[in-house]
Amino acid sequence: MELRLELRLSQKLVMTPQLQQAIKLLQLSRLELQQVLSQHLMENPLLEELSPEVEEGDVSPSEDGTQEKSEDSTQEKEGVSQSDGDPPLATGDAGPAEFSEPLSPEGWDTYYESDWRSGATEHPASQEDDFPSYEQTLTKPASLEDHLLWQLRLSSLNGRERSLGMLVIGNLDEDGYLRTPLHEIAADAQVPLEKVESVLNHVQTFDPPGVGARDLVECLMIQLRHLAQDPIGGGGPSHGKVQGSLLECIVTNHLRDLQKKRYQNIARELSVTLDEVSEAVHIIEGLEPKPGRPYSSNENHNIVPDVSVFKNEGEWVVLLNEDGVPKVRISPYYKRMMANENQDGGTTKAYLEDKLRGAQWIIRSIDQRNKTILKVVKSLVQFQEPFLEKGIQYLRPLVLRQVAEDVGMHESTISRVTTNKYMYCPQGMLELKFFFNAGIQRVVPGAEDMSSLTVRENIREMLARENADRPLKDQEIVARLRNRGIVIARRTVAKYRAELKIAPASQRKRNP
Repeated sequence: MELRLELRLSQKLVMTPQLQQAIKLLQLSRLELQQVLSQHLMENPLLEELSPEVEEGDVSPSEDGTQEKSEDSTQEKEGVSQSDGDPPLATGDAGPAEFSEPLSPEGWDTYYESDWRSGATEHPASQEDDFPSYEQTLTKPASLEDHLLWQLRLSSLNGRERSLGMLVIGNLDEDGYLRTPLHEIAADAQVPLEKVESVLNHVQTFDPPGVGARDLVECLMIQLRHLAQDPIGGGGPSHGKVQGSLLECIVTNHLRDLQKKRYQNIARELSVTLDEVSEAVHIIEGLEPKPGRPYSSNENHNIVPDVSVFKNEGEWVVLLNEDGVPKVRISPYYKRMMANENQDGGTTKAYLEDKLRGAQWIIRSIDQRNKTILKVVKSLVQFQEPFLEKGIQYLRPLVLRQVAEDVGMHESTISRVTTNKYMYCPQGMLELKFFFNAGIQRVVPGAEDMSSLTVRENIREMLARENADRPLKDQEIVARLRNRGIVIARRTVAKYRAELKIAPASQRKRNP
């Protein structure tokens, strides 16, 4: 074997840090972009945020040459005064003649009530500063854990048992179930397993009924016990006709038949009439399978669109929403510092040049991001114009490749642009990914394929108008769609129905 050196010339694509940064900016949402820009504003001194009141071409007082000369002359005067031994006055300090005499206690009170700020006249401090902020005045709904801990403090448990109760409550999930095995809680608390079971049984008596259960059967059984003890629920006419053992047998052994609405099987195996089973099912349907649901947080988060699309004088207009996104520019102060020939060279100059390149690249990347989003959205509007005007029935099949070829970009770029971006249009607030969907073949030769979302909408409308006593089966839906000129398989119908969260025909039937 011989060792030798060879010189080869080759080409390869290298992902520079700047290119990686531009790609990351392209796929960020508005909120993520705000966070990234805020981080760059803190890390890069050459970047500064442009206030909304100041336009890009306006001349600020700091950039005015007259102001600079006045600042220089002021600095010279201050340098003379400092050389004479007098300490410089801080901004807002009083002159020598102003406090020539000591202040009385009343004078000091007046002094501290004043708000001394740079460039502002003396005025009393606002009394509104003593009031809490708006966020502190908002009410916060009680969580399931808070509700249970409040009951625990009012219970007969004390000492070690109360600590175990807090440990059990802390391990409940948002639905109110205890998913953690009891032996793990006992090992963590270093107590016997029987002690934890006793505390759990006590917690299961709390409100809401069914809390602390380890599975659905135990949850429903706890609620049935509460219902039997409740003088209002237990004394009702329906519960009086149905024996408690029948309810317990159905919950314990026939939940699957209950879910599938196979009431005949339940009546046959339990040797009861169908009317008794129907009354028992009516009671079970009133139970809550997720006791923690009323205490779950269902806060609605407003979606701010990235682009707005509307029609003006017969033409579609696409506007980029830049509200809330900081507008950045190169700091004029550092521009003048770098242009000054008398500045210190070496490390400082190299540092400023590096930060300047980073600032220029981030500004250029944001500008390129905005132009790319507008270009892609305009292409989407061109492809989906019938949908924007007439609705979901006119949504066309579309894939990333078609838009990529139209705008002259790669498919991966289109995918990044449409990720976590929203459009406000005449059809509402829609994600950009919504416009990309597969096509379904039509029966008529030469007819344009139909969007899969349009087919889902047809299925939803069809099932919404069905007869509840005789719901449509998947094969019947296939036949009706074929009559409308849509060729689709039964398993595809079942898939779309599941995506629409619609149960099978056997579970939709009103009277099985």
